[in-house]
Amino acid sequence: MQVDYQTLSRTIDSLTDGETDEIALMATVACEVHHSDPRFDWTGFYRVTEPELLKIGPYQGGHGCLQIPFSRGVCGAAARSGQVQLVADVDAFPGHIACASSTRSELVLPVWNAAGDLIAVFDIDSDQPDAFTETDAEKLAAILAAVFQR
Repeated sequence: MQVDYQTLSRTIDSLTDGETDEIALMATVACEVHHSDPRFDWTGFYRVTEPELLKIGPYQGGHGCLQIPFSRGVCGAAARSGQVQLVADVDAFPGHIACASSTRSELVLPVWNAAGDLIAVFDIDSDQPDAFTETDAEKLAAILAAVFQR
């Protein structure tokens, strides 16, 4: 089974309607996305808490890294570049940070607020190699924009 993005988008929109607290929004998005598809082994946010630093935010799954500098890993690359990182094999990604040994592939999307500020990255790990597609990236980017750029 793969995620039904139309249903997921409607569900998240309904659950987050009228909410402005970023942490509450992140918790809801992480939960709903995580439980939408068995490929998603770890799903969560790393928040920009100070210049060039991400700290773990709401997530679903096993433990994650507590902090990630913009200079390291897939999450750091997404934060540093402002570009989606679609990684089919994390072992082939230079500087990959192994927060969990089970991670085989990863999708990380930058999260922007309505003012255009980077507030977080949304990280999805899979225990399957090459688990993510461009469609996943596009649909999830649209969901994140709808929630955080209101």
